[in-house]
Amino acid sequence: MEWLLLLSGAFLAGLIDAVVGGGGLVQLPLLLAVFPGVSIPMLFGTNKLSSIAGTASAAWQYSRKVKIPYRLALPASGAALFGAASGAAVVSFIPSVALKPMVLGLLLIVGIYTWFKPEFGRSMTDRADLRKPRMLAAMLGFGLGFYDGFFGPGTGSFLIFGFVRIFGMDMLHASASAKLVNLATNLAALAFFLSHEGVLWQLGLAMACANVLGAQLGSRLALRHGNGFIRWLLLTVVSMLIIKLCWDMFSH
Repeated sequence: MEWLLLLSGAFLAGLIDAVVGGGGLVQLPLLLAVFPGVSIPMLFGTNKLSSIAGTASAAWQYSRKVKIPYRLALPASGAALFGAASGAAVVSFIPSVALKPMVLGLLLIVGIYTWFKPEFGRSMTDRADLRKPRMLAAMLGFGLGFYDGFFGPGTGSFLIFGFVRIFGMDMLHASASAKLVNLATNLAALAFFLSHEGVLWQLGLAMACANVLGAQLGSRLALRHGNGFIRWLLLTVVSMLIIKLCWDMFSH
């Protein structure tokens, strides 16, 4: 019964994560609830083992159907790899609770801006006047990679918002580009956890298979229904993140 619950959660997490990120909202709490006696780093590593499979699967699916702007996505991904490793390295020095009010504020900005700008991300915008776009992409990737390695919630949503707002992408291209960056940050995080307490391999690989199935469905839905569907799911996930952070901050 517990495995069925975890595999179902991994499938749903893969579906959500393939479109706008935020699969950890589903998958990680389930792992923590089912295995209260297992160390948190080991459960985080198991979560990343499952997530990286789904992210890679979604990235591959998008690359077959969408012309990903690699000149921006690759510098962002490379920088995100180092950013995530740096964030994981300093996680023990700075309490993550200090970040929660700032992250909550940023999520509110993303949600409110996206809600009141229905045209936001609906079409590609020419940003030919943008200076040094690759450097900006690398800065975005490193910053959000660091955040993902250090804290994490909302990384996919912030990436999509950044790619649309800064580089003029539509939601679909932003989501596809974000998958490459997420793949880099998940790889760095997984390497970190493997080098420390390891993962629950049997469970993690089973959840990875379910996550891949969810990611395939999610990416297909995004490709079929386009920018409007991604915008709706982005607002849903951002709202869930806001509620979760408020609960964490004010329930004690």
